[in-house]
Amino acid sequence: MIKIGSALFEACEELEKERGISKEVLINSLCDAIVAAYKRQMRNKEATNIEAILDEQSGEIGVFSTKVVVKSVEDDETEIAIAVAKEIDEDVEIGDEVKIEVTPEQFGRIAAQAAKQVITQRIREAERNLVLNEFLDKKGTLTTGIIQRVENRNVIVNIGKTDAIMPQKEQIPGEYYKPGNRIRVFVLNVKETTKLPQVIVSHAHAEIVRELFELEVPEIEDGIVEIKSISREAGYRTKIAVWSNDPDVDCVGACIGPRGSRIQTIVGELKNEKIDIVRYSQDPVEYIVNALSPARVVSVDILADDEYSHEAMVVVPDDQLSLAIGREGQNVRLAHKLTNWKIDIKSVSQMEKAEAENIKNYSYEEQEETDGFANVDEEELQEEIAEEMNQQAYDEEDMQAEEEYSEESEENSEE
Repeated sequence: MIKIGSALFEACEELEKERGISKEVLINSLCDAIVAAYKRQMRNKEATNIEAILDEQSGEIGVFSTKVVVKSVEDDETEIAIAVAKEIDEDVEIGDEVKIEVTPEQFGRIAAQAAKQVITQRIREAERNLVLNEFLDKKGTLTTGIIQRVENRNVIVNIGKTDAIMPQKEQIPGEYYKPGNRIRVFVLNVKETTKLPQVIVSHAHAEIVRELFELEVPEIEDGIVEIKSISREAGYRTKIAVWSNDPDVDCVGACIGPRGSRIQTIVGELKNEKIDIVRYSQDPVEYIVNALSPARVVSVDILADDEYSHEAMVVVPDDQLSLAIGREGQNVRLAHKLTNWKIDIKSVSQMEKAEAENIKNYSYEEQEETDGFANVDEEELQEEIAEEMNQQAYDEEDMQAEEEYSEESEENSEE
C-alpha cells in the first residue's frame, strides 16, 4: 500500500466547494490513474482483473488483482490455488474470488506522476461538462456578466464559470464597451470544444427586450399581457406588439406603467433606444395601422393574403409619408418584421396621380379599340357594296340574254 495521507481528501473537498467537482470523481480518477500506471509498468495493458483501492481511514492506496479460487491453477494471472487462498482467508471455497495486493515496490513516484496527469485531465473534463450543462440550460435566456476586454472587435464577457464571446454583429452600433462594466446579455449559443465550451452572447438580440419587459411588467410575467411579436434594430428603435388576455387590462398602458415608469426603466437599460408599443390585432388592416404608428393612415388595401404572400397597400396623408417610411425606411421595415406583411406606402397625392394616369391610359386604349373596330366595319362594308354591284350587273346580263333567246325562239316558231 502507498501512504498518501489526508492532504488528498482535503484537496478534493476544496475543489468540490470551489469548482463544483464532486469528491467521488476525483477519487475515481486517482484510482484509474494508479491502475493505468501499473499496467504500463507491468506491460500488461490487457489485464481486466486489476483495480486500485483507496482506504480513506488509513489514507493508503494499493493495487489489487482479483483471482478465482481453483483446485488446480492453469493461469497464474487470473487463478489462485485453494491452499494459497486459505492463507489469505480461511473461509474461501473453490469458485470464490479473492483480492491480492500486487503493488510494486518503489511504485509511489510512478503512481504520483500518473495520478497528476490523469487527475488534471479529469478536472478539466469535469469543469467542461459542468459549464456545458449549465449554459445549455441558459441558452435562450438573459444573464448578467462583466466586460473583461475587447479582442479583435469581439467583446469578452465573464458570465460566471467561463468567458463568453460577443461578436461584432451582436453588439449595439456606437456602444462603448468598457472593461469592468456590468452588462446584460442574451445567451445565443453554446458550442462544445476540446477545452471549455464556447458561449456566444448578444447585446443586440430582440429577446433582450422581451426579457426586460417580463422583468418590469408583472402583467406579462403573470400571463395577463402577452408579447406577440418584436422587431428591433439595436441601438435605434424597437417595435413590440402586445395583447391583453383580460378585457379589463390595457396592454399598452400596463407596459408603459404609471407616468411611464416601466418603459423609462427599459429605455434606460437599452441606452435610450426608442420603443414603440403596438396593440396587436387579429385583423390585418388594424394591425398594420397600429404597426406604422406614430404615422396616421388613410386606408389599407389588402393585395394578397394567402400561404405564399401577405401584401398590403397603405395610403397616408402627404405630410405623413416621410414619418410612415421613417429614416432610411426604418419605420416601414420594422412594421414589416413585426407584422410579417409586405407593406407598400404611398401618399394621397401619389395615389390620385396614379389613378388619373390609369384612367387616361384606359380611355386611350378604349378609343384605339373603337377606332379599330370602325375601320374594319367600313372596309367590310365597301367590299360588300362592291360585291352586290357586281352581282347585280351579272344578273342584268343574264336577264337580257334570256330575253333575246326567247324572242329568237318565237320568231322561229312563226316561220
